[in-house]
Amino acid sequence: MAVKSFVSILIINYNNAKFLNRSILSCLNQTYKNIEILVFDDKSVDGSKNLLKKYDKNKKIKYFINKSNKLNVSALDAKNSYYNLINKCKGEIIFLLDSDDYFKKNKVFKIIKKFNSDKKINFIQDMPVIKLNKHKKVLKKNKNSPLSFWPYLAPESCISFRKKFIKKFMKANRLLENKYPDVWLGFRLGIFSYYIENSFHSFNENLTIYKSYGESKKYPLFGKNWFKRRLCSYKYLNSVSLGKYSFVFNLDYIITKIIFVILKNFSFNEKKNSI
Repeated sequence: MAVKSFVSILIINYNNAKFLNRSILSCLNQTYKNIEILVFDDKSVDGSKNLLKKYDKNKKIKYFINKSNKLNVSALDAKNSYYNLINKCKGEIIFLLDSDDYFKKNKVFKIIKKFNSDKKINFIQDMPVIKLNKHKKVLKKNKNSPLSFWPYLAPESCISFRKKFIKKFMKANRLLENKYPDVWLGFRLGIFSYYIENSFHSFNENLTIYKSYGESKKYPLFGKNWFKRRLCSYKYLNSVSLGKYSFVFNLDYIITKIIFVILKNFSFNEKKNSI
């Protein structure tokens, strides 16, 4: 009988007591049982820590409370939370999970099966079920836009990877960790795998239930912050590739930069006129 890969599921939490238990239970109820569940609470003040105490006797779960200073930059604090758990976990394969999302019960089994079938794959993103409200949801499929330079990159909770991949990623990003604060860890992982490592795989099944409750709402489609993040993403790829990717003549980059400058100036003029 083949030895089953040991899996680490990493959950990060900040003031999500309302959803945290659901997230943890979705991991405990996985059909694939050779797992550990690590939870990092980033100084919540909503009762999350008391909720975690009820898992004190569960051998599959370990939780950690942040005792260090926060940067109070959401993307960087989330990255630091995941890094804290990555440095503690023992799994050969690592799954990320934000505490307001949760897994379908066969997710880990299906993803591990895919990893085992192709040793060249170091990074897998499954597709999210995006819950818009209580009655409406979207089953996202892997579909790249022909007008965009970027592939479709799923939310962080859809991401899994081999431990050797994250070690290589962390080494390459050592000098970039606190740069480009609008570019979240999940996006960085995806484009590192896609453009630098060529070890990227999209698993076209909806295995993660995803609901955006917070930060992503700061980046409404085609708004100023959306274009700002897009521009920073180009700069990040240029940096992490050590200049291999230059976008001087890239139409997507040029349009992004022009529109961001226009929106930025428009916003500045609006503020100036309101004074």
